[in-house]
Amino acid sequence: MALRVTVIEADLANPEHQRDVVAMTQAYALDPMGNGGPLPPEVLARLIPGLREHPTTIIFLAYVDSRAAGIATCFFGFSTFTARPLINVHDFAVLPEFRGHGIGRALLDSVEREARRRGCSKVTLEVQEHNARARHVYEAAGFAQAVYSQEGGGSLFYVQPLDRESLQ
Repeated sequence: MALRVTVIEADLANPEHQRDVVAMTQAYALDPMGNGGPLPPEVLARLIPGLREHPTTIIFLAYVDSRAAGIATCFFGFSTFTARPLINVHDFAVLPEFRGHGIGRALLDSVEREARRRGCSKVTLEVQEHNARARHVYEAAGFAQAVYSQEGGGSLFYVQPLDRESLQ
């Protein structure tokens, strides 16, 4: 049976959207392909104020009927090689009970539409190497490892944690 999926851009001034962003972020954090454990209460308390203060935040929520089922938390960046903006998908999750129903693809389609509307040159994301399910969704939507030249090879994602919280 096909689910009725609606994807909206979250309004972080709306208490219901705030609730759903926090709940979906916590659900993603609990997933083994996310953080593998809960986010601390102080992080959850800072989440909405921090997202609201960050000038490049854009979040898409997927709903099945009136229940939040997926999230794409994105940030605008800039490509110096195209001199145009880009959208980076920072967090991407679909609740386990809704996986396999096209919700991930609907979220990615919404991100792509917004990127095209804003004249972005690309949409970027990172995915864990062993997250086969997510990699399949991303690849089916046209994503691939970035290779800018044969000489340079494919891109790798590096991180330098600046505090214990960043180790997660």
